Amino acid sequence: MDKENVKNQVLKAYKFRHACKKFDGTKKISDDDFNYILEVGKLSPSSFGFIPWKFLIIQNNEIREKISPVSWGAKLKLPDASHFIVILSRKTPDLIYNSKYISHIMEDVQKLPQNIINQRKKGYENFQKNDFKLLESDRAMFDWGCKQTYIALGNMMTAAAFIGIDSCPIEGFNREKVEKILEKEGLLDREKFGVSCMAAFGYRQKEPRPKTRPDLKDLVQWVR
Repeated sequence: MDKENVKNQVLKAYKFRHACKKFDGTKKISDDDFNYILEVGKLSPSSFGFIPWKFLIIQNNEIREKISPVSWGAKLKLPDASHFIVILSRKTPDLIYNSKYISHIMEDVQKLPQNIINQRKKGYENFQKNDFKLLESDRAMFDWGCKQTYIALGNMMTAAAFIGIDSCPIEGFNREKVEKILEKEGLLDREKFGVSCMAAFGYRQKEPRPKTRPDLKDLVQWVR
């Protein structure tokens, strides 16, 4: 595939993608297609490669119904979306520079030699303490993790659009109430994880309105 064709395919996918308001409940995403979307999420970049996210896929209708009253942005999606994801972000106990989780990622996942691990831990500690001042509060650390989950979310929505699958990112929910529901269901350890955002995937019930965006010149400033 030549470069111009690739560029056209990418733009076509972005023009296809929209925040789907209502899904066709009769259409389901195949396991193969959804695993492809999840694989793209897994491969998405994260700060230091420490992967702060977890994808909680809610296919249980009873749990969806419990979430609905406290998730105004998801009400129209929860009944009919083929797949519904609650994206979690890790919190301070896992993301702090000297946590067991960070050591696990470097030792067991990245398989780095010990001298490199020691160097990276020092750099990560300095980054958290001085560069981004993430240790000033647990909320600062959580928000930093949440920002990274949006990279995975965006990539998954784009990957879905490439194969004709619709999606909708969702922030319209009461975080505290959703977390309590998930905790009660045994799906969330609130000491280590919090809810970052949600996303619904499936197939559109009707065609959306044309996209509206400002001109590129209004969004870009070149510094030469």
